[in-house]
Amino acid sequence: MDQIKLLQTRRSKILAAGTETRKYIAELTDADSFVELSGFSFSKNDFYDEGAEGEGVITGFATIDGYPVYIAAQNGAVLSGGVSHANCQKLLRCLQLAEKNSTPIIYVLDSLGVQIGEGVNVLEGLAAVLSKASRLHGIVPQFAIVAGEVYGQSALLAAAADFTFFIKGSVLAANSPLVISAKSGKNLSKEQVGGAGALADTNLVASEEENIAAVREKIVKVLDILPFCNAAVVENGADLNASSPALNEGCTADALVEAVFDEGTAFCFGTGAPEVRCMLGRIGGISVAAVLFDKENGVELDAQNVAKIDSLVRFAGYYDLPFITFVNTLGLKADLATNNSFALKQIYQLMEDYELLENAKIAVVYQKAIGLGYTLFAAKSMGFDYTYAFANAKITLFDDTQGAEIEFAGEKADKGKLAAKYAAENSDPIHAAKNGYVDNIIEPQFVRSYLIASLQMLLK
Repeated sequence: MDQIKLLQTRRSKILAAGTETRKYIAELTDADSFVELSGFSFSKNDFYDEGAEGEGVITGFATIDGYPVYIAAQNGAVLSGGVSHANCQKLLRCLQLAEKNSTPIIYVLDSLGVQIGEGVNVLEGLAAVLSKASRLHGIVPQFAIVAGEVYGQSALLAAAADFTFFIKGSVLAANSPLVISAKSGKNLSKEQVGGAGALADTNLVASEEENIAAVREKIVKVLDILPFCNAAVVENGADLNASSPALNEGCTADALVEAVFDEGTAFCFGTGAPEVRCMLGRIGGISVAAVLFDKENGVELDAQNVAKIDSLVRFAGYYDLPFITFVNTLGLKADLATNNSFALKQIYQLMEDYELLENAKIAVVYQKAIGLGYTLFAAKSMGFDYTYAFANAKITLFDDTQGAEIEFAGEKADKGKLAAKYAAENSDPIHAAKNGYVDNIIEPQFVRSYLIASLQMLLK
């Protein structure tokens, strides 16, 4: 037997089976940088009586804009991307290497579920992969790209990832969308069940992109910022003393982002709870994670937006990023849905996860810090190293006199005294500063300079 010809035949079958998946990998990675692992893996599905060239998954390592990464890409062309025990073993090996070499991993997901006929073997294989992915959380950065239809337990890899990007038109669901739709008594398309828009409130979707090239740009932005992959401080030509006089005239969330972050470095992610912007970026060349509350009259807290913030806090803690809050926040939303949700548990979880933050923790009250909004996102006793407030900010227990009156309904409180207590002149940050709770009251135009000085002093 001519071993060279046999090798060529097997190689051609593997390449043919993974044509589309390899195109994805080529567009995602630097030219000619991908090195395949376990390429000559073959097994046979007895149920379909078909061979599984490459085991329905392509694994290897490559670089993205010079950053080394491991890649595990499901191949939807092999038995519909069905997961097998052998498939899982190949995935597991890739995750083990990512852990051993402290290298980020990227999952390209495209699978309709498990292969029929595998039985419990595939469940054990999936358990091994998912267990390893969960143990890698916070050890190496994990990215997931939903590149097709992803159903069943493979969807959990999207949950394990720090960032999950959807290619436009892709679908993610824990079960078949047809089954979910039918059991819900509805007639929905698969996109209406598991598209990026349908999953906006799940805290799973970092963003939806047109193509793999756009996803690559987002991944590069994250890798550029992470001290795990790059320097925590870089010389990027940013003006460390720049001021923004326009902020003194009016400070919107967009204007604040433009004024504070180094040009082209800010990256906003998460499609749910848009009133809370979770961001990565650089300020004066220093990598940071930040949450910015973006609502004209202040953001009311609920289980969903607190969970979104908590995910960012954990990520910042795992990868030694300074954490900044730009506060325009009220207390907990006063409605039945919030009261009967896991909001209080989620708030407690956030407070617990603050313990992960060993780097700088800075608050900027740019509009309102009312009640719980102050406690969670600006209080010294919550661990904030520095708290700054704009001169026109509002820090108080209640947002207005009416709120105080409602809170104290049934009490014999003097409404006149309440009105005086919560009048605008008694809610300015001077009163918090008198007791040392606010380190400095600043003009909005100088916020970037104050942040850079604080980060330089506190950076670990």
